[in-house]
Amino acid sequence: MTGGLIEEIEATAWSVILAISPLIVLFLAFQVFVLKLPRQQAAAILKGTIIAALGLFLFLLGIGIGFLPFGRVVGEALGRLDAIWLSFLATFVLGFLTAWGEPAVRILADQVEDASSGAIRARLVVLVVSIGVAFWVGLGMVRIAYGIPILYLVVPGYLFVIGLVWLCDREFLMVAIDSGGVATGPLANSFLLALALGASAAVRDQDLVIYGFGFVALIAIAPITSVMMLGVAVRFKARNREQKPVTRSEKDAEPVPHR
Repeated sequence: MTGGLIEEIEATAWSVILAISPLIVLFLAFQVFVLKLPRQQAAAILKGTIIAALGLFLFLLGIGIGFLPFGRVVGEALGRLDAIWLSFLATFVLGFLTAWGEPAVRILADQVEDASSGAIRARLVVLVVSIGVAFWVGLGMVRIAYGIPILYLVVPGYLFVIGLVWLCDREFLMVAIDSGGVATGPLANSFLLALALGASAAVRDQDLVIYGFGFVALIAIAPITSVMMLGVAVRFKARNREQKPVTRSEKDAEPVPHR
């Protein structure tokens, strides 16, 4: 047990060093030849980078020790259930909670609220993305249970997305395209992928490579479709409001301009 933990710590630390070292070297090179920032500012940047690397190390270590085994065990338990609807419901809830806690989703939501001056609420973006991820993750569990080829879900999903492009409000269209990337963050790639592998291992005569993987593709489609559908609803609501005839009471309520 102790030997396995030490190996996990060493592997995680080495992966973080490989990821952060090129950025530090690149910053130092720009600092010497191009930027030439004050020493205090450069030191603050390096300090923040080291803190971020430490946080990344702790996060990845927790993923390797806890999230991956936990997701695989839960997936195996769901894969053994005879009631497919119960597996769908449980996976729906897990997908919702995973997307709700995804840091990248909340960062995108906050940026959208700031860029739109509060017109698009951050909480609404997080809620819509989480619901979309939950639905498609549930479909992914149904796919594993029945052995449905991944193309039967991916191709119609992206055709549906292409159709929504022409109907969606432009503001929500841009948000939807970016939300596909943030939803496939470290939580989704670790927990939900391990969940799919565990469920595939529990179902007999299924290849883990064919049916265990593919969850991330479904997660990438999920927020795009959900945010676009919200954009379509907002666009049609605004159009109906513009086309709604003004009643007599509304005309009487309008202030009379002074001459």
